[in-house]
Amino acid sequence: MTTLVQGTTTDDTLTRDALTVLQPGFDGTDAPPDWVLRRIGEGLAAVALFGRNIASAEQVTALTSRLRAENPDILVAIDEEGGDVTRLEVRTGSSFPGNLALGAVDDTALTREVAYALGGRLAACGVDFNWAPSADVNSDPDNPVIGVRSFGADPALVARHTVAYVEGMQAAGVATCTKHFPGHGDTNVDSHHAMPRIDADLATLRSRELTPFKAAIAAGSKAVMSAHIVLPALDPERPATLSPRILTGLLREELGYDGLIVTDGMDMQAISAVYGMERGAVLALAAGADALCVGGGPSDEGTVLRLRDALVAAVRAGELPEQRLADAAARVRALASWTRSHRAAGGASTESGAASAPGTAPARTVGGVAPDSTTTPGIGLVAARRALAVTGTAPAPTGPVHVAAFTPEANIAVGDETPWGLGPELARLVPGTSTAAYGPDTAAGQVLADAGERPIVAVLRDAHRHRWMTTALDTLLAARPDTVVVEMGLNQAPPRGALHIATYGAARVCGLAAAEVVARGV
Repeated sequence: MTTLVQGTTTDDTLTRDALTVLQPGFDGTDAPPDWVLRRIGEGLAAVALFGRNIASAEQVTALTSRLRAENPDILVAIDEEGGDVTRLEVRTGSSFPGNLALGAVDDTALTREVAYALGGRLAACGVDFNWAPSADVNSDPDNPVIGVRSFGADPALVARHTVAYVEGMQAAGVATCTKHFPGHGDTNVDSHHAMPRIDADLATLRSRELTPFKAAIAAGSKAVMSAHIVLPALDPERPATLSPRILTGLLREELGYDGLIVTDGMDMQAISAVYGMERGAVLALAAGADALCVGGGPSDEGTVLRLRDALVAAVRAGELPEQRLADAAARVRALASWTRSHRAAGGASTESGAASAPGTAPARTVGGVAPDSTTTPGIGLVAARRALAVTGTAPAPTGPVHVAAFTPEANIAVGDETPWGLGPELARLVPGTSTAAYGPDTAAGQVLADAGERPIVAVLRDAHRHRWMTTALDTLLAARPDTVVVEMGLNQAPPRGALHIATYGAARVCGLAAAEVVARGV
């Protein structure tokens, strides 16, 4: 063991702190890889679960139990927004509507109850840190990565529902991570692929982007996630994740935030392709970040070791202050202490940063709806039903229906493995119903041929962003004006079709709510 020249920290302590600030993912569902367990013993304080780690609630519970057998204080993080972005129900689609549907209802008590129910499910599986909610104000309707993940385009609405989400989730004992600071809503580039830029002036950023984050901080959000975005009005040189002006000057000093700052995925192209993951990690910690999300893409031990070694080398070289790394690791451990105390207490709390449990049902038992259930709705289905916007009329079908799902490419945050639409739900209510997916190369004539004489339900997702989709719908409606149209995205275009249903999200529960309307007629 060697004492570092520039401080009093030993090599062992330095290496432990470097591992502590990492939040990596891993492969597999049955058990954590040996390398994960070994690194937990050496100081790794958090791991992240993704869709590749999820098979069932029981399986996730066993997985998290094995992790905590190695270290009872391990943070188990997940990117579970509900709605379109779900990991816990990645194979079936979410039992909870997403942010845009909740914003459309605009009932903060409902949002709080939904977040509480979702948090209860996570807590029951041993997950105690959720990289949600999205507090982005979706001011650009062509945004390719936020969209329905936002509560809406109005800063005040987004702020009050962000607060409700934070309160509900943390009442269930699951720490929230409000994202993507200072705001990812006014972008037309997905930071998974390239570096977005927001050229709004400082006054606009303060009144629009920052409003929900100020509210989340006041509500006690335990963590805030940075965005890989360049905002010249705040820092013309570096993206927020790597900017001392933004993370330390704005978030810490001006806004007074003292919780955990987590980066968005360091493997995303906005960082890895420009700076490299290792250099990006050092710059992020130096800028004021406390924890590095690194598991969405790479999920191997080598990546973890390279990042650990890069942080250690930066401290030794004087590029990363030793105390900065120690403070970051301390904040990670402090969050782990909070989640441990809330697991022991069963979730409910009245301290700052958590709310008394909303609603009448206890945590871990509320929420959702079974895939084959339409008779006992949980809070998820209740919320999805309330969010629907229905225009026009159509009779209840007297026989099988053909569902035409116009399917765009899913963004990486959503993933293409999660099913969406209403075909399976409608088939349970209207036996014999068929579903086919249609892409940019499919002519509307194919839909007409596949449907024959059956009624057609055209299901869209952000039609305003996809010319091929609106073109196909034009042709389809000209031939079959009795077509029912279901928009499961932002719903920017005027209602069309004999019956138009806007769900404000593509979660399974949103599809079920729409299917109920189609099946009973209006």
